[in-house]
Amino acid sequence: MGYYVKVEKGVNIFVEDINSTSNKTILFIHGWPANHRMFEYQFNHLPAMGYRCIGIDIRGFGKSSKPWSGYNYDRLADDIRIIIDTLGLEDITLAGHSMGGAISIRYMARYSGYKVSKLALIGAAAPVFTRRQDFPYGKTVEEVDKLIEETYTDRPKMLSDFGDIFFARYLTKSFIDWFHDLGLAASGNATAKCLVSLRDEDLRNDLRLINVPTAILHGKQDKVCSFDFAELMHRSIKGSILIPFEYSGHGLFYCEMDKFNEEVAKFIG
Repeated sequence: MGYYVKVEKGVNIFVEDINSTSNKTILFIHGWPANHRMFEYQFNHLPAMGYRCIGIDIRGFGKSSKPWSGYNYDRLADDIRIIIDTLGLEDITLAGHSMGGAISIRYMARYSGYKVSKLALIGAAAPVFTRRQDFPYGKTVEEVDKLIEETYTDRPKMLSDFGDIFFARYLTKSFIDWFHDLGLAASGNATAKCLVSLRDEDLRNDLRLINVPTAILHGKQDKVCSFDFAELMHRSIKGSILIPFEYSGHGLFYCEMDKFNEEVAKFIG
């Protein structure tokens, strides 16, 4: 079932809500530059295991409104809070992939984990996506600036090049085309401004404020958010568990989908 939630004047967020009668709810936050449809192979299986699966398209992406502004982590976390309140959600597992993981971390810190009982960070773009003087991991600022420039000059090629490093398994051309189309469904403006947020935001202090059971699921072959990120998050989040995916890149939810779905179900219970 699909519907919209208004998060501010003129901005409506698309929500896909599957198996809505279940009381075991997972709220999925997709990564850049895709939308909720990236979790198709979770939505095919987890509801049959008894879970309510809710996927949203963050502002600017998929079927959601595409406003000019509001792409910093604080505003994106605010959107999640409004969705949780509007839907009356309780005792949820918040599951965020890549930038969606980063937004989920900001939500946990900004709202003290409001209504969230468990957190799943999936190839999360955290603690910091770009290198700093005191943080030698991640992409360089120049690499992200190049992605921003390419977004404004040849977004289809940028998305194609990014897709080439996303997965660590054989993909059919049909799947590659499908995944590429997910990125094209976003606005160019949102695609670029979220890159600015990825480049500039810092979640190191946020991680220390997380106080719910947390699973860190991360591909050992991730070329977007290196496995170093997973180890750093694991050390920063008290009581977290680290679940490595030996044969996966950034798209672990597809590279090892059976293991991924099983691990998510085992973590939630």
